Amino acid sequence: MGIEAKLPSGLGIWVTKLANWGRQGAVYPLTAGLACCAIEMMSMSMGRYDISRFGMEAFRATPRQADLLIVSGRVSKKMAPVLKRLYDQMPEPKWVIAMGDCASCGGVFNNYAILQGVDKILPVDFFVPGCPPRPEALLDAIVKLRQKIRDEGDINGRI
Repeated sequence: MGIEAKLPSGLGIWVTKLANWGRQGAVYPLTAGLACCAIEMMSMSMGRYDISRFGMEAFRATPRQADLLIVSGRVSKKMAPVLKRLYDQMPEPKWVIAMGDCASCGGVFNNYAILQGVDKILPVDFFVPGCPPRPEALLDAIVKLRQKIRDEGDINGRI
């Protein structure tokens, strides 16, 4: 039961909207580059694409300080429990972007060692297709994620 449920009728909606407005401007991604897509993810923090205009320039090295997991690259079956543990250690609310074909569906690696999509172990909010996807495609997913954060939440305190 959140604080929104204890407020007078209608005020909880505005508190939730205000909290989501603050969240969408300060999303902290977790450094989780697993393969070649990580190079494109790193290029987003450079001057040409400038992810800092979205308040996301500080990639976190610990899951306890992050609220966005960008899975970029292929996920081996040995790496899957580690990735799941990282996701579980992130505080709520948290979001996941699967970047690239390997993270989305296994890509060209259709074998016993590679997980055929990170959505088998994590709830994925956005899939970014490509091998590797361009930084503009990841920026598009981030803009859509910001819109999703801005619009979610209800008066019952679930955010």
